[in-house]
Amino acid sequence: MRIAVIVARVLLGLLFFVFGLNGFLHFMPNPPPTPAAGAFFGALIATHYMFFLIFGTQVVGGALLLIGVAVPFALVLLAPVVVNILFFHIFLSPDLLPMALVVAALELFLAWYHRAAFAPLFGGAVRT
Repeated sequence: MRIAVIVARVLLGLLFFVFGLNGFLHFMPNPPPTPAAGAFFGALIATHYMFFLIFGTQVVGGALLLIGVAVPFALVLLAPVVVNILFFHIFLSPDLLPMALVVAALELFLAWYHRAAFAPLFGGAVRT
């Protein structure tokens, strides 16, 4: 089980770190967006800060996962990004939905493994 957790953590960390950096450095081409996805990206670009916030969160969360430091915090940091990725691909760009499902599955698997760290958030008893 420990090996599966390490593989999931590193894989999710790599995905977020690389794609987060790509948001700043543009070293990988993006596929052409659907009209709805293009409108969504246009609105994000118009805000002038959302891309920095989204991609910065991905880089920081991915780096934390890669080095294995504060993994539960990284999962909490990345959870809204994962939800957004999932719903973006469900409603606006279903061509990459399988990849979004893999990202969500990795996030859920790691959150389940670290569930003791999240117990206080859900009213779980804290043992001393």
